Amino acid sequence: MPDEPSAASGFTRLYRATVDPLRRYLTRLLGDPAEAQDIAHDAYLRVYPKIEDHTAQKPEALLYTTARRLAFNRLKRRKISPISGGEANYETAASAQPGVAQQVMARQEFQQLERAIAQLPEGCRNVLLLRKVELLSHQEIGRRLGIAVSTVEKQHARALRLLRSSLTAEFAPASAPQPQTEIRP
Repeated sequence: MPDEPSAASGFTRLYRATVDPLRRYLTRLLGDPAEAQDIAHDAYLRVYPKIEDHTAQKPEALLYTTARRLAFNRLKRRKISPISGGEANYETAASAQPGVAQQVMARQEFQQLERAIAQLPEGCRNVLLLRKVELLSHQEIGRRLGIAVSTVEKQHARALRLLRSSLTAEFAPASAPQPQTEIRP
């Protein structure tokens, strides 16, 4: 039993001497003071038994090594799971699926694209679909349609140009900033 007070005082001395520098060091590594405090706490918890049973020859070095490893593990987890802030609250976390508004907008944009493609001249439309949907090269399209590669290139370029102008004209009014009127009581 006489070993316990000396171990506690040894740990207390280590804690008092290192708590602020360790937190600053971890904050620099992690970029978040709250996370740094959590990691420092975990490191102290892991080092305490070694100090208590006198197996740590260099307690401060052990503490910093433990804290650094815990911080690197936390950084690795951040890359895998970008949700931060301690415990993840999955009920309020952002969903990976688009919201209803984004789904509706995507459907509308897809319908506009389909209409624009349907309005292309037949040759341009065929070349565009073979290139973008079936992922054929210009040479393969030329062989399939029985036309020269230069014709395929021209029709592909024309199809893209016509699509761009058609979609730009369709989206221009919606993307122009609307003047906001301020209502004052």
